[in-house]
Amino acid sequence: MAKKVAIVQSNYIPWKGYFDLLNLADEFILYDTAQYTKNDWRNRNRIKTPNGPAWLTIPVRHKHLSQTIKETRATNCIWRKKHWKTLQENYKKAPYFINYVDIFGSLLLGSRDMCLSVINNKFLYAIRDLLGSTTKITQSSDYALISGKTERIVSLCKQAGASEYISGPAAKSYLRQELFEEAGIKVSWMDYSGYPEYRQLFPPFVHEVSILDLLFNEGPKASKYMKSFGKTEHSRTSSSSDGGS
Repeated sequence: MAKKVAIVQSNYIPWKGYFDLLNLADEFILYDTAQYTKNDWRNRNRIKTPNGPAWLTIPVRHKHLSQTIKETRATNCIWRKKHWKTLQENYKKAPYFINYVDIFGSLLLGSRDMCLSVINNKFLYAIRDLLGSTTKITQSSDYALISGKTERIVSLCKQAGASEYISGPAAKSYLRQELFEEAGIKVSWMDYSGYPEYRQLFPPFVHEVSILDLLFNEGPKASKYMKSFGKTEHSRTSSSSDGGS
């Protein structure tokens, strides 16, 4: 039986493209045994404000270069109240903000988790369920890990029983596709281009913001502005060198 697998590092309240990639897969492996990278999406994301996109950032301890995402911890819990206040200030006039107050207010204010992976995962599961996706989410630490950048990805796919690996287009610069071919695994590239605009506060329109922006503005209709929900396989991924950035 065909099985699609995606392997991605966790992000803090990711953008809609991240959830499209998740929804395309039968199994979504969170690669939090990967090295933590500073000034990346692991602990921050953007929202819309009257002054343009602004960052919501979780302050974390970065002790050494080989530190993994799974080992990374928040420095405090003060950021939780700050993030919730910022969301309230900028989205209180969004049509569906009130619908999600309990969910996201609880995720931010009702928890004291310090592990970055745990924080990110709780948002990931909650938003997956809100969108109606049924993709199974697992952890790279659930599997045996071998050395080698592409070799490890191929090994994870084989252990998960994948017949197809769906990758973000940024990996084209380093992924050794011949190793997947040798393992009998097809590689497909996620295409992030061509997203439709939705009603959004504070023009001009910006796609590259947290999915919270889409949820707060479109509510239950959010998935209609995404690419993988209710679409055909051909329109969602490409198996050659085509793809967005």
